[in-house]
Amino acid sequence: MLDLIIRDGFVVDGTGGPRQRADVGVRNGRVVVVGTSDEPATRTISADGRVITPGFVDIHTHLDAQAFWDRDLAPSPLHGVTTAFAGNCGFSIAPLTEQASDYLMSMLAKVEGMPLRSLRDGVPWDWRTTAEYLERLDGQLVINTAYMVGHSALRRVVMGEEATERVCTEAELAEMVALLRAGLSAGGMGFSTTTSPTHNDATGRPVPSRWADARELIELARVCGEYEGTSLELLPRGASVPGPFPEDEAELMIAMSLAAGRPLNWNIISANVERLPSARDKLALGDLAASRGAKIVALNMPVDMKVRLSFHAGFVLEGFQGWSGAMNAPLEEKRRILADPEQRRMLEAGAAATPNLAHIANWADTVIVETFSAATDQFRNRRVGDIASERNQNPFDTLVDVALADDLRTTFRMGASDATDADWIARAEVWEDPRTVVGASDAGAHLDMIAAFRYSTGFLEDAVRKRQLLSLERAVQLLTSAPARLYGLRDRGILREGAHADLLVLDENSVGSQAVNTRFDLPGGAGRLYAEAEGIDHVFVSGTEIVADGAFTGVRPGRVLRSGRDTHNPAMEV
Repeated sequence: MLDLIIRDGFVVDGTGGPRQRADVGVRNGRVVVVGTSDEPATRTISADGRVITPGFVDIHTHLDAQAFWDRDLAPSPLHGVTTAFAGNCGFSIAPLTEQASDYLMSMLAKVEGMPLRSLRDGVPWDWRTTAEYLERLDGQLVINTAYMVGHSALRRVVMGEEATERVCTEAELAEMVALLRAGLSAGGMGFSTTTSPTHNDATGRPVPSRWADARELIELARVCGEYEGTSLELLPRGASVPGPFPEDEAELMIAMSLAAGRPLNWNIISANVERLPSARDKLALGDLAASRGAKIVALNMPVDMKVRLSFHAGFVLEGFQGWSGAMNAPLEEKRRILADPEQRRMLEAGAAATPNLAHIANWADTVIVETFSAATDQFRNRRVGDIASERNQNPFDTLVDVALADDLRTTFRMGASDATDADWIARAEVWEDPRTVVGASDAGAHLDMIAAFRYSTGFLEDAVRKRQLLSLERAVQLLTSAPARLYGLRDRGILREGAHADLLVLDENSVGSQAVNTRFDLPGGAGRLYAEAEGIDHVFVSGTEIVADGAFTGVRPGRVLRSGRDTHNPAMEV
C-alpha cells in the first residue's frame, strides 16, 4: 500500500522537460510512482489539474539562529522551500566557545540584521562543536536543512580577539584546519567565507574572515577536497564593484576551487539594463575558471529586493556619518535624540556628508511603506516630499515626525522606480546563464529589511505568470534541480521514482506572494517582514504534508542533511 498518492496532476519534474499528466505515489518517504497506479493508498489527494513539482532548494539562507526560536523556519516553507542551506558568508554559529558566543552574537546582529535581543533570548548558545550543533537541530525542523562551516566562527574560536587584528600563524591555521575537518566529518556541507568590505562587526571592524590572507583561504578550501559532497561559498570584495573582478581576487577564487576540487558559489549578482555589462564582465570569470579546470558560479537574485529601512532598527542608517550612536541607542534614548531639533539637524548634516549613502539621504524621494498607527495610516505608500509640501516642512523633519508617531516602527524605502520591461529582459539573460544559479533568499537575515524569502513565488509570479519570460518547466528547473546539482544533493530537486518525496502541488495560474507586512513576533518583541504565498496548495517533506492550503500543519519531518550521506561530489563542469 502507498502512503500517499497525488492523482490527476501535471508533473513538472525539475529537469526542464515537458510536463506529463500523471499520478505521483509515495512510500516510506520516497517517490515510487510517476505515472498511473491502481495501488491503494493511506491518503489520496486530487491535484485536479494542478502542477506537481519537486520542492524548491534554497542554497543561500542564514536560518542558523532562527532554527531555535522558529522550528517552522517561516515563511520560507510556505513559498515552497523544502531544503535550505545555512551558514553562508562565513557566518555559521558553530563551532563555538563560551568566549566566542558573545562576539558572534553581536556580529550577526550587525552584518545580518538579526535583532540582538532575539539572538540573546531565543538561542541557547550552549553547544561547542559543529557535530553538537547539528544534533541539536536534527529532526526538530519542518524542512530539510544543511549547514556550511563558517570561516569567521573558525577564526574567532581559534584566535579569540586577535581574529580581527592580524593574519594567522601556521599553528593557528592548523587549528582552523582541524576544526573544519571536524565540522565536515560531522556533516557540514562545506566552507563559507566573506572578503566583502560591507561585512563589519559590531565594533565597526572587518569581520574575522576579512583578515585572512590568500594562504589561509586556499588551505581551508583545500580541506573540502578531503570530504565527499562538500562545496565552497564566498562573498567576494569585488562583487558590488562595476566591471570584472580584480585580477588578484579572480585568481584567488580560481585557486580555492582548484584546491578543493569543488565548485565555488559567489554572491550576489543581479542585473538591470544599466548593470548588465558589468554582470557579463563578472560572469566571464566562470569561463576563465573552466579553462583552468575550476568551477565558479554566481548566485543570482531573480526578483526585486525592495529594501525597507526604519529608525527602529537603524540598520544601514547607522552608516551615516555621526549616526551610529543614535541608531544603536536604547529605544527611549533614540526617540529623545530624534525628537531634539538640534540633534536632528546634526543627523541630517551627517547624512548629507556621507557620499556612499547619498541615494538613501534623498529624503524627499523616500517612500513610506508601512505605518503602525491610526494617525499615520494616511501616509502609507506616499512620497515624503509630497507630505512635507502639504505640511510646509523639511522632508527629513517630516519623515522623523511620522516615525516618532509610530514609535519609530515606520518603514520606508528609497524612491526607486519599479523594474522596466527592459530590466526584466536583462534579468532573464542572467538567470538563464549556465554560469549562474538562482537563489539568494537570505532567509533568516535582515529580518525587518528585505523580503527576499519570497524569491521562489515571486519568480514564478513575475517572470513566468505575468511576463512569460520563461516556461514554468524551466523556472522550476532553476528552483530545484539546478541548485541541487550545484551542491551535489542526492535524489532531491527532481521528481522521479526513487527520489525523496519533497513535493509541491501548485496552481500555476495563481502562484505568487501575498503582500509583505511587518510582524513583531520575534524573541524580545523584535519585528520581521513576513508574507504568505498564493497558489501553493500542498508542501510535502519526505512524503509528510507540512503545508496545506497555505498554512503549516504542525508536523516537522525535516532532517539535517549531511555531506557525503546526502550529497555526492558536485560536478565541476558548467
